[in-house]
Amino acid sequence: MKKFITFTTLILLLSGISLKAQRNTDDKIKKILYFNPEVDPDIEEIKEPTNYAFFSAVSDNLSERKNKMIRTETQIPFDSVDKQTITDYCVNNDADFAVVPKVKYFKVGIGKYVFSNQVVVSMKLFDAGGNLITETDYDTYRKNMRLLGSTVNSVKIGTNGAIKDILKQLRKIKTSEAEL
Repeated sequence: MKKFITFTTLILLLSGISLKAQRNTDDKIKKILYFNPEVDPDIEEIKEPTNYAFFSAVSDNLSERKNKMIRTETQIPFDSVDKQTITDYCVNNDADFAVVPKVKYFKVGIGKYVFSNQVVVSMKLFDAGGNLITETDYDTYRKNMRLLGSTVNSVKIGTNGAIKDILKQLRKIKTSEAEL
C-alpha cells in the first residue's frame, strides 16, 4: 500500500510540473494580427495573388518562431492608420501586435523590354494599444539585385526581408530599453 501511495504522489507531482511548463510556453507565444496588404497599383486582378504570396511567406516565416499568425480579410490604408481601429481589431482577436502591410509593384527593364516585376514590401508594426512600434520597407531589386524571377517570388522575398528587418529593429529597441 505504501508503494501505491508513493507512486501516486510522484505521478501527481510530475503532472503538476508538466502542466506548469506547458502554461509557461503558452504565455510566451505572441499573437500577431496581419491585415491584407494594400496593393499599389490598385488593380483588382493582382490583389488575390499578392495576398496569397504575402500570407504564404508570413506563415512560412512564423512557423520557425513561437508566434501565432491571425489573418483578417480587412485592408487598412497604409498611410492613414487609425489608432482606434488597430486597438479594436487587437482586442476583438486577442492579438498582441498588428501588422499593416503594403506591396508596391514596379517593372524593371530597358525600354519596351520588361525583365521582371519587382516589389517594395512595407510594414508597420503596432502594439495592442494601437501605438506604432516600428516601420520598415524592403526593396527586392535594391537589396537582392534580382533581375530575373517571378512576381510571386519577389513578394515572398520582400515579405521575408521586411519581417527580418522588423525583428532586427525590435532587438535594437529591446537592447536600448534594457540599457535605460
